Amino acid sequence: MDDGDEMGTTVEVFVYDLTRGMAAAMSQMLVGRHLDGIWHTAVVAYGREYFFGPQGIQSVRPGSTELQEPQKIEKVGQTYLPYSVFWEYINGLGTSKFAPGTYNLFKHNCNNFSDELCHFLVGTGIPKYILDLPEEILQTPFGQTLRPIIERVSNGATAGFTGQRFVEARINREDSPEFQSLNSEIEQARLESIALEEKRNVINEKLAKKERKKKKKEKKRRDKNCRESGSESNSTGPSNCANMADTETAVSEQPLSQTNGESSEAAGAEMLPSERALQMEAEEQREIDEIKQKREPPIVFKDLPESAAELERLRSLLQSKLNDSELASIDELHQYLLEDEGSWALGDNFLNFVGRILYDKSLDSAARVCLLNILCIAALKDDVILLLHQDRREHTIMNYAYDIDRHPIEEQLPLAQFIANLFENLSSSEWLMYISEWQHQNQNVSNIRVTTKVAVHSLLSDSVDLQMRGTAVIHNLACKEVKTVVFDDVAIELTMALLQYFNGSPAEDQLYACMKSLSRFTQISGQEVPQLIQMIGPEPTKFRGASPRVDELIDQIDKKLRLH
Repeated sequence: MDDGDEMGTTVEVFVYDLTRGMAAAMSQMLVGRHLDGIWHTAVVAYGREYFFGPQGIQSVRPGSTELQEPQKIEKVGQTYLPYSVFWEYINGLGTSKFAPGTYNLFKHNCNNFSDELCHFLVGTGIPKYILDLPEEILQTPFGQTLRPIIERVSNGATAGFTGQRFVEARINREDSPEFQSLNSEIEQARLESIALEEKRNVINEKLAKKERKKKKKEKKRRDKNCRESGSESNSTGPSNCANMADTETAVSEQPLSQTNGESSEAAGAEMLPSERALQMEAEEQREIDEIKQKREPPIVFKDLPESAAELERLRSLLQSKLNDSELASIDELHQYLLEDEGSWALGDNFLNFVGRILYDKSLDSAARVCLLNILCIAALKDDVILLLHQDRREHTIMNYAYDIDRHPIEEQLPLAQFIANLFENLSSSEWLMYISEWQHQNQNVSNIRVTTKVAVHSLLSDSVDLQMRGTAVIHNLACKEVKTVVFDDVAIELTMALLQYFNGSPAEDQLYACMKSLSRFTQISGQEVPQLIQMIGPEPTKFRGASPRVDELIDQIDKKLRLH
């Protein structure tokens, strides 16, 4: 873990007494038992205080609600989650489980939210004495007097303390067509902005690669000239080459202003915005390259059909069944895969074309298999993220992937392979971990749920080939780089699948990948995964002797199990 990974943030629970001491003084008389307080909690992390009330999830500066200073501050731990991951998670909660209008004083309140958020951030909940506050106390007349206090806290945070609401409160009126149109335009602009940003990053990455190749070619040419010059003159050739190399190095290391012949005083001046932007992009690229070098290599499938042959096969299968616009999408695929023009060659209607093939059951299943094979090839390209971001609108690909168990095995194989291959690049692997939810067949679905379902279904199938792909997806999920989170519930679900898979007799290479995944999950999850292994089994030691590398992983897991 590098220094950047070690810079976590402290997670605290602010505990407020909604009765401001009245419960401690009068509870014996009013409810027949002594209470220290009626507790309202909020979680403080990343410099903000987050809490849940009638208007949904809100945040304020710590201690700036109507309740002012907390009665107690409980430190629950340290989190190393990037703020971007936390931000996406809490926005997901704010539009689903803890959306405005879902608050219930007795069953679904601020303490339930604080407990869930703490579990996410540090793997442990809020103190038990808060959660164990009896429901019957809140249902008494004394408890009912607290509702206006809670509502005032929530209203005050929104209006008076620069609190930030994550979603708009539900309003019991119909939105005007103009309002709906404006919201649609705003959402469209947001998606386009994301796509443009991804496109810029991909372009910068390609330019950086070209620049590095150009420098390598230049160095080879210079070295060749030096060798040829050295054979002609042993005395002057090498030194001249050395001088030339030193001169070129010095020039390349100078600021842009100096290479343009400006004075040293001008070189020391502040860089132009364009120069600073280029410098920042170069630094970002170096960081990406460093992460790629450090991360665990994913298991991907590169033994794929030839792009040209697969495209021709797809065209042949669909020739008489597609309109001109849909046929044009095959031409776009040709440009993308064979002419390497980048994913922006895929037009706005490309995903409509994909959806038509995937969901139109009048088309031959062989066409779907062919398209999925092509997507497997595309998944290995570093700019596939631009295509994936288009899918955030309708979730055409991910809804199809979520229904993997409903498709014939011939389609399941390339579909699972496509998910595995998306781990080849950092951006697409991060996309598979997104937690923002949408509705599919009356279920809350997210990218991470889709990825998990594909992994579990594939691993536990009767097909050995599909099991191989499931093994790859689980391995890739478990071995994500440190800055990415595999959530506790996902780790537990994947662990249960692995334990069920271990009841069979897997081949050594699959056993190794699965055992490595299990070892990582014991590190990620803390107590839950080790306890699950001990309760369900089989014990990993069942496979001791399969190979030295498997034995090494078994020792790591066994060490974790002995701690619990």
